[in-house]
Amino acid sequence: MTDYIATLSAAFMLLSVSAALAQEAGGLDKIVPEGAEVERVATGFTFTEGPAWDGKRHLYFSDIPENVIKRVDESGNVGVFVEPSEKSNGLMFDAEGYLIACRHRGRDVVRISPEGEVEVLAASYNGKRLNSPNDCIIAADGAIYFTDPHYGLEGRPREQEVEGVYRIAPDGSLTRVIDDMTRPNGLFISPDGKTLYVADSQEKKLRAYTLLPDGSATAGRDFAVFETEERGSPDGMTLDAEGNIYCTDGGGVWVFDPQGKHLGTIKTPEVPANCTFGGADRKTLYITARTSVYRIRLLIPGLR
Repeated sequence: MTDYIATLSAAFMLLSVSAALAQEAGGLDKIVPEGAEVERVATGFTFTEGPAWDGKRHLYFSDIPENVIKRVDESGNVGVFVEPSEKSNGLMFDAEGYLIACRHRGRDVVRISPEGEVEVLAASYNGKRLNSPNDCIIAADGAIYFTDPHYGLEGRPREQEVEGVYRIAPDGSLTRVIDDMTRPNGLFISPDGKTLYVADSQEKKLRAYTLLPDGSATAGRDFAVFETEERGSPDGMTLDAEGNIYCTDGGGVWVFDPQGKHLGTIKTPEVPANCTFGGADRKTLYITARTSVYRIRLLIPGLR
């Protein structure tokens, strides 16, 4: 019934949702086309997260409370990929077309085949269960970085002494690369592969870490601070081909240049949780925001 309602809603609600773009002088004019609007692609969900473009024609996303991974095509048709999903959150496709998923209930990071077969990549560190893996990014060498806050524990005992960021090496070994954050959440890697950006939801900051040749990270620095009274917190993020950072928070998707200057905010009708680029030219920014999935066409393609 949920899928039927979502599909029906998508068919009748593929409409433009007017959303003002909050800009500083000369901010988003080179990123957002004049007159561009945020458009609702599909709705009728509970809490959407983890958008991932499959490189073809579908956006995959998690509906965390409903315990399902769904997909929606560019026409708004919605289908189920995996159910139950062990309350997956962040998703990303690897080079072979498998879906990497961070799972709250499973307390693990898994690799899901196109047929839905699941392989566990990481579930414990130093003999103790992970907290609740939240979001992930894949480096050029195939290594997977993921955040591990406590959000999805749902009352279960916490075993890790910190809420950290981990790296799954191409050989499958797991190391903790960041341990100086309060609530690590969304993350992404710069175009040159040398900087790892991580959002701290509690501290309302975006942190930047230099990645070393062995995949480890140096001490981080504050890259940007989110100052808003609107409901929300720094969450998921993505980057475009020019290194601009798009991070969700109160009011919409905040856009920063590679030096950390806030260029402006793409306003959304609902509080956003995450975003990613998709479409044949990767110039469509997809946004998961509470009960819906939105999109807006931009001038710069997303970073592959």
